[in-house]
Amino acid sequence: MEHADVVVVGGGPAGAACAAAVRRARPDADVLVLDRTDFPRDKVCGDGIAPEALDVLAGLGIDVAALTAGFPAVPRLRLQSPAGTTVERALHRPSLVVPRAVLDGRLLEQVLATGVRFRRHTVRRVTVHPTHVEVDGAVRAGVLVGADGAESVVRRALGVAPNPPDRLAIAIRGYAPVLPGTDGVQVVTTTDQRWPAYAWSFPLGDGRANVGYGELVSGGVTRTELVAGLHRMLPGVQPEGLRAHRLPLSTGRPRLPGGRVLLAGDAQSLINPLTGEGIFYAVLSGALAGTAAGSGRRAGEVHRQLLRRRLGGHLRASSVTSQLSRWPVLMDAAVRAAQADQGVFDDVVALGLADGRLTARTLAATVRGLR
Repeated sequence: MEHADVVVVGGGPAGAACAAAVRRARPDADVLVLDRTDFPRDKVCGDGIAPEALDVLAGLGIDVAALTAGFPAVPRLRLQSPAGTTVERALHRPSLVVPRAVLDGRLLEQVLATGVRFRRHTVRRVTVHPTHVEVDGAVRAGVLVGADGAESVVRRALGVAPNPPDRLAIAIRGYAPVLPGTDGVQVVTTTDQRWPAYAWSFPLGDGRANVGYGELVSGGVTRTELVAGLHRMLPGVQPEGLRAHRLPLSTGRPRLPGGRVLLAGDAQSLINPLTGEGIFYAVLSGALAGTAAGSGRRAGEVHRQLLRRRLGGHLRASSVTSQLSRWPVLMDAAVRAAQADQGVFDDVVALGLADGRLTARTLAATVRGLR
């Protein structure tokens, strides 16, 4: 049976960040990444990358400039509330929009250059032993990290239940010509029709934009209704290559068992419930899993501690805000507050796209906006 110190299932941003973190902590570690497809490959996603995600990757030794080359920074963000109030401001730090067919391949290529191994393999069975973990009876690992997405095989092998429908979103995404007036602007728009629902348009800098629409699975939405929602909320959009994907929200994340098997990214239900953002959570949770992997049989416990220390406060804030956002009037008030105050705008962006908190300033401004 083949042996590796750490086996990572999934070569996307969470898995690549995990592998990079293991090698950075232990340059002699044997790390094997397994994925059912070769790279580069596409994934249904908004393609937006918050600067905080790039900070995590830079800390792992990734050449961020090479990772994002050819895709200009997007300096502005436009938010529209359910009632139609709109605020557009400059971001505290610009975001980028890089297609996952490009981003994932470039990231994994850099990680493999550090000595990480890669193999195309569809994982079907995970068996946990006191001293190691076996994958399909063919590979033995000291620690196994499941970074294999929303339909994680590793998660199922652990007996972790999927998110309930009211903690699970579904979104459809395609590419379209940039709508007039939105070049250089990320657009996130909401509506009280089929609430909570939102649409986005993120420009790539080449005349195209990543466009999409999403809502909760519990609403019973169909593909036809997803497409209709996209056209309703982004009038005039002409998308191609529409594909749908489920998003396990962080409000439904499970308490993970300790031991030698970890989860990261979408497999751990780390999707922001306010915006559907997942790349920042993916690379951060992957990097922390890579750090924890050195703890062997205690890796799961250490990973939980690291995540709680780094993201616990933010995840509590995003969960509370997600519950409050069920009332569209509160969303309207928050957008009006962001319209009046750059600081509130920055707080809202950090909460929805990175690791921000629900600050007293934003709460007070939102309450004033209700009057």
